Amino acid sequence: MGDVRQIVFRSRGYIPVPFAALLLALARTNLLSFVSGLLIAAFGEGIRIWALSYTGMGTRTRKVGAERLVTDGPYAYIRNPLYLGNLFLGLGFCVAAWAWMPWMIPVFLAGFSLQYALIVSLEEETLRKIFGRTYEDYAVHVPRFLPRFSPYGGSREIAPDLRKALRSERDTFFTIAICMILIAIRWYIR
Repeated sequence: MGDVRQIVFRSRGYIPVPFAALLLALARTNLLSFVSGLLIAAFGEGIRIWALSYTGMGTRTRKVGAERLVTDGPYAYIRNPLYLGNLFLGLGFCVAAWAWMPWMIPVFLAGFSLQYALIVSLEEETLRKIFGRTYEDYAVHVPRFLPRFSPYGGSREIAPDLRKALRSERDTFFTIAICMILIAIRWYIR
């Protein structure tokens, strides 16, 4: 199981590519779906930028681990804000493409759930080894995927760095733009 989780973790940026190709091939975009999908994806990217303003480039590695346990910003409400952002990004693409709807949503959610169940179990196992009781306490108080209403008493040691977050997301911005342009082209030539 550990080997599969490592492979999925290292390949996490490429796993959605076949799904994106399927969305594009089956796209039945209209103005409402495109605009709605773009807004949903932008919301997801906003969550990602907020999270990255606290973690920086530390999340862009192929090795599981962390130099410090981040419990500030969005991490005071949810343990996996980047993955919540990814969820909204994916849902945004599904809505924008309007491919095989409404059935594409459960297909997307099933694939997303499998991928991130493997990744999160590996990350949590690693964080428990690195941070021990500190991580255990954090995990007890901060939900994995559904945000809590009040912030966890984080360390307040980390100041957000929006500039670093935006630099970190350059490739993601490019990918979002390409995907939305391809959906728009598919809509135009349909």
